Amino acid sequence: MPKAAGIETVGIVGCGQMGAGIAQVVAESGYAVVVREVNDDRLRAGLEAVEKGLARSATKRKAAAAEREAARARVRGVTDLAELRGADLVIEAIVEDLAAKASLFSALHRIAPERAILATNTSSLNVTELAAASGRPDRVVGLHFFNPAAVLPLVEAIRAVQTSDEAFRRSREFAASLGKTVVSAPDTPGFIVNRLLVPYLLDAIRALEAGVGSRDDIDEAMRLGCGHPMGPLTLLDFVGLDTSLAIAEIMFREFKDPRFAAPPLLKRLVLAGRIGKKSGHGFYEWGADGKKAG
Repeated sequence: MPKAAGIETVGIVGCGQMGAGIAQVVAESGYAVVVREVNDDRLRAGLEAVEKGLARSATKRKAAAAEREAARARVRGVTDLAELRGADLVIEAIVEDLAAKASLFSALHRIAPERAILATNTSSLNVTELAAASGRPDRVVGLHFFNPAAVLPLVEAIRAVQTSDEAFRRSREFAASLGKTVVSAPDTPGFIVNRLLVPYLLDAIRALEAGVGSRDDIDEAMRLGCGHPMGPLTLLDFVGLDTSLAIAEIMFREFKDPRFAAPPLLKRLVLAGRIGKKSGHGFYEWGADGKKAG
């Protein structure tokens, strides 16, 4: 698929689980990628994740080694935010915290070219509020990728009140150029998918707390009974229990709806550091190979 007009270099801030996946799919689509992490250790781990993702993707598509290497060569890792000064589009994939994202957008406004679009990968925060803090509110959008970003075909495009027609059109064209299906979502917490998904996931935890079924039985019932690729408790481990808690709390503050109130078990697991697959333990235990260990 051809690249989006006017976008050649894409900056990505954050190279964790989401940032690495986004970097992979953007590089595979022919764009130059500059990915930034806060220190060398995190950057090294993030780039290793990109390389593993590219290898898996190449094997699945039966792509030539040269194609994989070409995609990897398009990815440059940096720790200095100023290295994003040549980006035509910057996607942030940092912690789900409004103050942190707003501060980042303010800094990016001083660094990125005037033409550049700033996109947030937030799954729940108010894009209009981020736009107001950015210094370039007409060029701020939400581009919500789903985990794993290199595999799942959906991107929610969120338009802030201030977003210009041109910036929104270019952002949608960019996401489509990655081979994604793009849906326009309202700028309300949770957008479309999480507005429907989060209550379901929280109810699964409540069902476990209430003894409706065991962990495995709840997951198997929903997987086989509803045709879901994985059960809700497994999905929570994939998303990250810390991330899920943050999203639930943001949505509860906005709507004051008990459907979005975080169950006590979710809070306790996060406090214990059992935040899912990325920590090796959530509702399940996870091996170093990324597979369930128990």
